[in-house]
Amino acid sequence: MVSYSFTDYFENEVLRKRPYLQRAWCVYVIEHAVRMEPQEQNRYRFWAAIPELGGRYLRVVTLADKRTIHNAFPDRGFTP
Repeated sequence: MVSYSFTDYFENEVLRKRPYLQRAWCVYVIEHAVRMEPQEQNRYRFWAAIPELGGRYLRVVTLADKRTIHNAFPDRGFTP
């Protein structure tokens, strides 16, 4: 079983700005991504639809290990 962790930035900034986000949704996105791609600075982006967000896609950004969650937000411009 893979264990996930969250950066201080995620805990202190992301959840403060977006209190409706749930950590479980972020884990779900990583495990059920419809797309994953590398991002600059050794990070990765993952996308998946979240039913609780009206089916909108949530983008989750991880560190290089793909297990440490750094950022998350609804991605209005994403198309699968």
